[in-house]
Amino acid sequence: MAVPAALVLLALVVGFLAGNFISSKSLARKLFINTGNKVDVLLDIINEDYVDTIDTKNLMEGAITKIVAELDPHSSYIPENVLETINENMEGHFAGVGINTIFYSDTIIINSLISGGPAEQAGLLAGDRIITINDSLIAGNHLPEEKTVQILHGKVGTSIKLGILREGVLKDYTLTRTYVPLSSIKAAYEISEGIGIIKIYDSFTNTTYDEFIGAMAKLLNKGCRSFIIDLRMNKGGSFESAVHICNEFLSKGQTIVYMEGRAFPREYVTADGLGTLQDKQVVILVDQISASASEIVAGAIQDNDRGLIIGRRSYGKGLVQNQIELSDGSAVRLTIARYFTPSGRNIQRKYELGKADEYNHEWFDRMSAGEGLYKDSMTLDASKSYSTSSGRKVYGGGGIMPDIFVPLDTTDITSYYVQLENKGIFNQYAFEYSDANRSKLKTFANSEDMLLYLRKEILLSDVVRFAETKGIKRRTTLINISANQILNMTCAHILQIFFGDEAYFSLILNNDSIVKRAISEIQKGNDTSQAVAAMKYKND
Repeated sequence: MAVPAALVLLALVVGFLAGNFISSKSLARKLFINTGNKVDVLLDIINEDYVDTIDTKNLMEGAITKIVAELDPHSSYIPENVLETINENMEGHFAGVGINTIFYSDTIIINSLISGGPAEQAGLLAGDRIITINDSLIAGNHLPEEKTVQILHGKVGTSIKLGILREGVLKDYTLTRTYVPLSSIKAAYEISEGIGIIKIYDSFTNTTYDEFIGAMAKLLNKGCRSFIIDLRMNKGGSFESAVHICNEFLSKGQTIVYMEGRAFPREYVTADGLGTLQDKQVVILVDQISASASEIVAGAIQDNDRGLIIGRRSYGKGLVQNQIELSDGSAVRLTIARYFTPSGRNIQRKYELGKADEYNHEWFDRMSAGEGLYKDSMTLDASKSYSTSSGRKVYGGGGIMPDIFVPLDTTDITSYYVQLENKGIFNQYAFEYSDANRSKLKTFANSEDMLLYLRKEILLSDVVRFAETKGIKRRTTLINISANQILNMTCAHILQIFFGDEAYFSLILNNDSIVKRAISEIQKGNDTSQAVAAMKYKND
């Protein structure tokens, strides 16, 4: 028989009142709190009175994370166990032995060595297998990658013993950890006569500017007078490094950036006139990942009509964070201001407080709508129109729009190629091939000679056979379409094992459509200040 709705409601009311009565009788106390200590008092109540034992530290961590998540999408809480790694990355060095590793067939493989690090000095080589660490068997133990990195890192001056397997022989090496540099400049070389290219990858660190000056000195000595600075895939980082790089190109008094916030009075950063590259041509490359510090550089060059911006619309992060370290070793990165390019535009994308997921989805929606493929898919807010120093129109409210849009080159990209990328086939095959042909490959003195040799090898069919052993079905038509891309990526990974990041990026950049367009514009003289102001790049 159905229970009348009125009786159900009565039962709920009675239950609620009874619960209230029991609670007030059992506690027999009232806590007087103000908004300043409510969280602490609540945690104390839970700690003392909750029915089960609760880890209040974890509860507090979760509460802080959720509080900060109610702010803008770039404010964040950094737990103690993550902060050290983040700080090391920002400082541009870490305490370790100087190796980059990959996991392959349950074994840790040394993929590359950092120049000058303890591992290189001790004679370790790319391709060596790490079998034991401090006499404990590691191979086959299925350790999480982050756990292995944690073990290899440590305090400066401490030692670690590695059991290394090379060509069937196991040998122990005892290494002393030291500060190992994390270079953010992955390549700096003359890509065409008189034109140098510098790849600043992943982020700006506190050492990026010093690395940049060293790279520039090398290129100037080679006779380079025009430069391509590739900031694609660079998510930002050190504000100071970005500003110092801008300063090298701008004249005294030209604005680089300015910042302003509710409790942060407007502050201008201007060039001091001491830059060594004021008479050199420059092109900046950006894409949909380029953010923050990368956008400061692109915005300063664009708004001052100093050079060309080529590529695709940048990410759109125009907020300034201050990292506040807390007494327990954690930290909060709190947005304290907005930054503005010299023309006065803030390039921050729209967001709502506490809606980081929607904010991130909006970026994915931009890409899904074809923004990387079609210039017309990018919507510009006419109400946020600004002018560069010469009067060219630029827009705020959603990233840096390049002067020259170059779409994603998908000519060689097929679903088969994407499968190879996603399953890490290029990295795995490069290791297998290098391991099997190490004695021959070690005879090459430079990456150029090795590449000539690799081009003569029958690598394509070998990669396809290897991929089949990893569960990727052979698809002849798609393989033929992607053949050049597959070969380039395969060769690039092999070169990286023997000659490092610059060899890898050089091969990729030499075949890149945006880089080729940048070279063409420089050769036509379209990147000079006068040509940019006259918008010559639109007429050629």
